Amino acid sequence: MSLVLDPTAQDLLFREAHTANTFTAEPVTDEQIQAIYDLVKFGPTAFNQTPLRITLVRSAEARERLVQHMAEGNQAKTATAPLVAILSADIEFHEELPTLFPAFPQAKDLFFSERPARESAAGLNAALQAAYFIVGVRAAGLAAGPMTGFDHEGVRKEFLDNDHTPLMVVNIGKPGEDASYPRSPRLGFDEVVTSV
Repeated sequence: MSLVLDPTAQDLLFREAHTANTFTAEPVTDEQIQAIYDLVKFGPTAFNQTPLRITLVRSAEARERLVQHMAEGNQAKTATAPLVAILSADIEFHEELPTLFPAFPQAKDLFFSERPARESAAGLNAALQAAYFIVGVRAAGLAAGPMTGFDHEGVRKEFLDNDHTPLMVVNIGKPGEDASYPRSPRLGFDEVVTSV
């Protein structure tokens, strides 16, 4: 069975999309980010929890502070991307559950009263939302450069608090010259999927 999604959209979101390492100077607007979020907020998570938090790094001063915490190989591209987003997991996401999951408001206290349970759930579900965010960036005709090569504790202290765990830093913009490496191999269907 073929996919329902138009092949051009399939290419935009997956087949032709690459992680970008260079970007043009064209700015990324608040309206674009709002449109991306308004699309990807519908991606599924457990109990409809929404632990992803997005910190947009726009000012030159904030950019300099962030670059200091990036791995050496990620510093130049973070310094020059039109927009940088710090994606983090909010460990206190459960406070919103009575509103976000009204079918079972007791979930807040029944499953997430202890911090270790919240940390585990927030990490997994915010990572799902981060993946949706990257696909949303692509749907906006932009490129994403997600990175985990940074001082996580340094970024937490500099931009977040103890209730937020940084997951990744994402450079966002229109791809520049020689923006990506050649496509790396992927595992085949038979290597990944097993029927039992």
